[in-house]
Amino acid sequence: MRILTCLHTMEIGGSQINAIEIAATVAGLGHEVIIYGPDGDLCQMVAELGLEFIEAPPKGTAPSPRNVAAIHQVVRRRGVDLVHAYEWAPAVETAYGAYLRQGVPLVVTVLSMEVPAWIPRHLPLIVGTEEIAAAERGRRREVHVIEPPIDTDANAPVADPGPARRRFGLDPADLAVVSVSRLVPALKLEGLLSAVRAMGQLDPALRARLFIVGDGESRAQLAALADQVNADRGAEVVTLTGAMLDPRDAYAAADIVIGMGSSALRALAFGKPTVVQGERGFWLPFTAQNLPVFLNQGFYGLGDGSDGTATIAAELDRLARDPAGRAEHGALGRRLVVDRFSLQAAGRRQAEIYRQALRAPLGLSRRAGALAHPTAHLINFKAHLAGQRLGVRRPAVSADHDG
Repeated sequence: MRILTCLHTMEIGGSQINAIEIAATVAGLGHEVIIYGPDGDLCQMVAELGLEFIEAPPKGTAPSPRNVAAIHQVVRRRGVDLVHAYEWAPAVETAYGAYLRQGVPLVVTVLSMEVPAWIPRHLPLIVGTEEIAAAERGRRREVHVIEPPIDTDANAPVADPGPARRRFGLDPADLAVVSVSRLVPALKLEGLLSAVRAMGQLDPALRARLFIVGDGESRAQLAALADQVNADRGAEVVTLTGAMLDPRDAYAAADIVIGMGSSALRALAFGKPTVVQGERGFWLPFTAQNLPVFLNQGFYGLGDGSDGTATIAAELDRLARDPAGRAEHGALGRRLVVDRFSLQAAGRRQAEIYRQALRAPLGLSRRAGALAHPTAHLINFKAHLAGQRLGVRRPAVSADHDG
């Protein structure tokens, strides 16, 4: 098979990294995989994995007629057998062009916590949790679960974390709390702000330091709060390191990791005790007792809407004072990732989904008809956004269920 993997961004982030790593695994199974997306930091990763990269036009407002045409041209020129689009913008732009006009099979992955209603229901859909899959199966023809996979060879416990810790300026007695995250308002910012505030509440005797590894539009807001907390404590207890294309040293240096999704899983692959971050005040440590929660809803959650600062402060205090518990939880996490979240298993599963999609093409009239309903949802969503910008009150529009 010749597969075009379409990404909405090449910025460092879990969905994109998962896409590229699985693509390389599928290529290792004997298929040709091309990565398509706008220029960005992850182009280096694509090159290092030996994959071809085709640059997309600069991102604009999706769906963009320019991007619809560009994907269509690549598919036609390169004789692509199947397109795999990650997240909704590339999915819709492929659906309106290469899929509709040429009938090239299209598989969609959504690793966000909501599946927009304007992703066509008849397309094979891959999601990251059983909970999301259960919600989607009632309204979609074909739903698969591929939990965010981890390269358990590249991400593994290190015998001597000393060099990694020295890179971060850590003394042996320091307790390193690490977050590897995009610094953006959606999903991430609320929890990161709570974690920064929590550092100002911890007992100074714990010698805890928080390292936030990442970049994004919310960096200035986080940096301002970090400066305030550091000034109040009279010491640097929060450090923003910037983005790291290869953050393995950050995980290796950590005593505790906070994060969600694939970042939490990478931490567990390193054998690190992990507190899972969500939204609306959600924080939950990875333990044997909490494992069923994560296997159902993913490494993410929604709290009760309260401020999560006290919750994460209490979890960090508890873990800081329990080195034996940290080791136990870390070992459990490593076993889980090796047994359930391996990259090779994900690659084989994805290749089989591709084969199924190639066996069941739809004719032009059925393709066109299947796009009518999601198009209406997308138009309504765009009108809702335009109304918000103009200050016009319209009925609320959900990205994850039908109206």
